[in-house]
Amino acid sequence: MRKLIAGNWKMNGSLAANEALVKDILAGIGEPACDVAICPPGIYVPQVQTLLAGQDKVALGVQNVSQHQNGPYTGDVSADMLKEFGVRYAIVGHSERRMHQAETDTNVAIKAKRALEAGVTPIVCVGETQRERDEGMTDYIVRRQLAAVIHLVGHCISEIVVAYEPVWAIGTGKTATPEEAQHVHDIMRNQLKAATEHADRIRLLYGGSMNASNAAQLLAQPDIDGGLIGGAALKAQDFLAIIAAAQ
Repeated sequence: MRKLIAGNWKMNGSLAANEALVKDILAGIGEPACDVAICPPGIYVPQVQTLLAGQDKVALGVQNVSQHQNGPYTGDVSADMLKEFGVRYAIVGHSERRMHQAETDTNVAIKAKRALEAGVTPIVCVGETQRERDEGMTDYIVRRQLAAVIHLVGHCISEIVVAYEPVWAIGTGKTATPEEAQHVHDIMRNQLKAATEHADRIRLLYGGSMNASNAAQLLAQPDIDGGLIGGAALKAQDFLAIIAAAQ
């Protein structure tokens, strides 16, 4: 199974900066041994689609998708609309949206289902806060968040990507040790095995401050199948170094 390195640009970028970043990534990527995606802010999807045209090494993703298909939902963008712009991946349930937009496990599960229905692969984010970690609730929280998606998408669960993002490690510089990350990934793998016979083909990404210096150790773990990259995805050389580590 090829690993997946997906860059989450969050709310960063400009027309000029995006063009420079994408051109630098494409110039340095060579023949990657993994799949690669970049997820710009939604307003820049058409620009990045154009910048990625004519090559197959880097796919286009987005950071969110509506739980609705169409209708009176001001500000929302549906999976079907995104598909028209060549979007391959959609991040759903990122902790920043769970926190700031009050997204629930059910909201996230519906979004994953909508993405799958449109032929877009959801990258479902799960992970515990610092408080939940301190209280020994990591395993319970991750299982609960993942269970909601398994319950709703049913037999299509083998088509999703899951990203474990410990909230306490996002943008803080803290990182789970490779062993800590592997422990949670093992829990997710076993939970998925109970839901589908194809669990071994579901890619499980790690996403808590993975960077050029720690990527190789994290990606060497048996159940870490890639990374969801935040800050390091905004620097071409750092992003390329992580891609190179994903053998």
